[in-house]
Amino acid sequence: MAPQINASVVKAFQVLKLFSDQRPELTASDVANELGLNFVTAHRFLKTLEHVGALVASSKGVYRLGYVFADLGDRVLQNDALARLVQPYLNAVTAEIKEASMATVFRSDMVVCIARATSQRSLSVDIRIGTQLEAYCTAHGKTWLAHMPDHERERYLETVARERFTDRTIIDRQAFDHEIAQIREQGYAVNDGEREEGIRAIAVPVRTRAGRMIAGLSVFGPSTRLTDAVIDDALLKLREAARAIEASLYGGETDGVHG
Repeated sequence: MAPQINASVVKAFQVLKLFSDQRPELTASDVANELGLNFVTAHRFLKTLEHVGALVASSKGVYRLGYVFADLGDRVLQNDALARLVQPYLNAVTAEIKEASMATVFRSDMVVCIARATSQRSLSVDIRIGTQLEAYCTAHGKTWLAHMPDHERERYLETVARERFTDRTIIDRQAFDHEIAQIREQGYAVNDGEREEGIRAIAVPVRTRAGRMIAGLSVFGPSTRLTDAVIDDALLKLREAARAIEASLYGGETDGVHG
């Protein structure tokens, strides 16, 4: 049976996707030219989207995105919807690596664990759902800091005191900025005993199509077991999980998920 797709809904989303940082406003002529519509049809789409709050008229005949999407985005991230989404991927990563894994969000200058998969090994690190961790000295936190807008990271660094937890904690601003730049370039962060002696972790971001980080994923455990070879393997598995989660955000394939 052919899928029952409403062409008007599809076209409405094509209109919405025309907006970007470089083009925050559109007219009916813009839509008509970009999507091959006649002017009357393009105008009707814009007026309908304005009617439901998806667009706002910034001046006569000129439209920008409305804040209904901010409200909808909050609903997506509220409750435990994101935790339920990432949990099967954490389970799969831990099953393969044999070490604990977790997912975090960033709230009030701290990273917060929203989901975890525990290792069955005798010596393991216990991080519970709801646990808050400092951003500047954890793999998750540094991943979040590296992927946030410059002004938000600057505000964080100006307002949050960086306490030295171990001899490995980076508190020097120049050294910290250098590491954040490196993390942003390579796409992952490693914590090697910066918050707790003998604990090692690696974290990667989960991002939307627009590039916004919405979650962090990590593998962590005793540094005696998380050798460089294990870290490399964990990075591969975490990146695979992140890509699968990113696809599933938009209804994509989720092959390779177990549990």
